[in-house]
Amino acid sequence: MASPPRIERIVVVDAVDAYLRSVASETSRGVLAPSTQRSYVRDLREFQSLVGDRVVLDEIEGPDVDDVLVEYQATPDRRYSPGSARQRPPGRSAATVNRFRQSVSRFFAHAVRHGWVQVDPFQLASPPARSREPLRSARTALSASAARALLDSTERPDDEAPRVDQDLAQRNRLLVALLLVLGPRVSEVVRTDLDDLVREPHETRWRIRGKGGVPRTVVLSPPLAEALATYTADLRPRLAARRPDDPDTAQALFLTWRGRRMDAQGVRDVVRRATARMPEEYRRDATPHALRHTTATVLVAHGWDVKVVAELLGHASIATTNVYLDRIDGELAAAIRAHPLSGPRESTG
Repeated sequence: MASPPRIERIVVVDAVDAYLRSVASETSRGVLAPSTQRSYVRDLREFQSLVGDRVVLDEIEGPDVDDVLVEYQATPDRRYSPGSARQRPPGRSAATVNRFRQSVSRFFAHAVRHGWVQVDPFQLASPPARSREPLRSARTALSASAARALLDSTERPDDEAPRVDQDLAQRNRLLVALLLVLGPRVSEVVRTDLDDLVREPHETRWRIRGKGGVPRTVVLSPPLAEALATYTADLRPRLAARRPDDPDTAQALFLTWRGRRMDAQGVRDVVRRATARMPEEYRRDATPHALRHTTATVLVAHGWDVKVVAELLGHASIATTNVYLDRIDGELAAAIRAHPLSGPRESTG
């Protein structure tokens, strides 16, 4: 009979350091997004602060985890400074606590695999609380007509560009169209390189490096392929020329006007400005994630199989895709009108 694995009595600070080195390695290999790495670093360092640097990891039990979660929830969210426009009530929301809980839970799963603890204390902790916050409108899908209005808004010249050389309309048009038509994650967009695009005479393919390092390939429609060709032939070379010695600039698809790779905040700003230019009857706040919801909802409403939509979005399960499907006004009424049993009854006499 095999003997049980030997437990290494490692203290919290050393365990967190070792785990975050593993996270950094996965991020450098493209398995994790940089934003995910930042979340893990922030959450694990706060966990380390709450539980104590020199505590032996294997001595932490379920009730200890509960105490940490309660203390974390009661602590003011450092992202919102007192007196700022983004100030919120004291403490953290259930959604934020559950994100923190997930980060620490994955850390302990890693600890079990490496023999740092005998039992994962999260198995003995209280179950997570449900988030009862209302769904933010900025994260819900646009209707098909509003999505079309958003695309049309990017066709107009960029009036906000202070100088001609800062006019990024070609880039922004392509960016918004990709987000709406194909529904990629922001992290997938900003880490796209020129080499991830294969352009042939009759087809352009995009190899998306997805969540967890899982790739998927999508084919661009002719309008998307044309917008890509215009941007890469005209605007992008002019942007790249501003940083001729930067290897990341040479690789990145989307560049800022200074020639650097765009980051997630830059993408959010593009979407915010585009929605602000929509006709008033369609205009409302939207995020890149809302455009991902829009892709899923519009495609399913137009008859696409949920499995195909899940593959397009890079979801491992259609259950995840179902969460993305928002109700479109009028869709239920149209479905009822088309129901095979909703018409007039035929006489059987």
